[in-house]
Amino acid sequence: MKRLLSHALLAAIALTGAAAHAQYPEKPVRIVVPSPPGGSTDQLARLMGQKLAEKWGQSVVIENKPGAGLTLGADFVARQPADGYTILMGAVHHSIAPAVRKQLPYDFQKDLAPVTMVAVVPNVLIVPASFPASTTREVIEQAKKPGSQLTYGSTGAGTAHHLIGEQFNDMAGTTLTHIPYKGSGPALVDLMGGRIDIMFDTVASCLPHIQSGKVKPIAVATGKRSSALPEVPTLAESGLPGFDIGSWFGFLVPAGTPAEVIEKIHRDSADILAEPAVRKQLLTMGAEPVGNTPKEMAEQIAREMREFQALADKANLSVD
Repeated sequence: MKRLLSHALLAAIALTGAAAHAQYPEKPVRIVVPSPPGGSTDQLARLMGQKLAEKWGQSVVIENKPGAGLTLGADFVARQPADGYTILMGAVHHSIAPAVRKQLPYDFQKDLAPVTMVAVVPNVLIVPASFPASTTREVIEQAKKPGSQLTYGSTGAGTAHHLIGEQFNDMAGTTLTHIPYKGSGPALVDLMGGRIDIMFDTVASCLPHIQSGKVKPIAVATGKRSSALPEVPTLAESGLPGFDIGSWFGFLVPAGTPAEVIEKIHRDSADILAEPAVRKQLLTMGAEPVGNTPKEMAEQIAREMREFQALADKANLSVD
């Protein structure tokens, strides 16, 4: 009889736990954006936050925590309770950080659990409207002129845009000087103000400035052209064959978050990303919606981390 009561009690506890997870979320959720307002990470987080709030009937608060190449926000989320109420809007930069930062305070694969990739976005080489070059070849020529000291801005040391810049230097034989920022927004301001010469950024972030004529797109850094900028060639097409570095953005939560909660966030996010109006909005801003599974996201991260480690080793790139 005692054994039967024990089994019944355990079953009741399990059912109670499952029911609690099924009711998630029961209070406001926050999405931590590890960069300042205005960039692709922030834009996507705010769009998804608004849609998830509508679906859940709970407030979804966006909290910007920029710094340290987007790793400050990731470290913050890794230390939060594993209950699903703090979500990181992660990015490809987090797959790169372990390759270039040997002193990370967290383990990206052990301390954070993938939920789903929200979108993939091509990167693009842009210059101020007044810059005296309109093609990749002309940019390289400008960079190689005697006495040239061209600079390129990035979203931070050790981010994808830093790695793209160093890959560009390696393949083009240039010596562009890296100027790191705390995010895309501040870098774009300085690019348009003429305080830096070149920038690598996501299409989603800089597209409004391209459309307004404040900056010129030179080439796309991914293997295929962007649907938002179909007339802009790739760097591979422009004399740098094999150049292909894109950006993804997606949700991660502290490791140990219940599988039921992770699946709830994934399923609801995937449903939102499948909505025609949301897909159209993302494609218009140069982002391709994804919504893959936690397992698929984890596999992609593991594969990318190996590839970025090889790139960082080749370029002897370290920011510690």
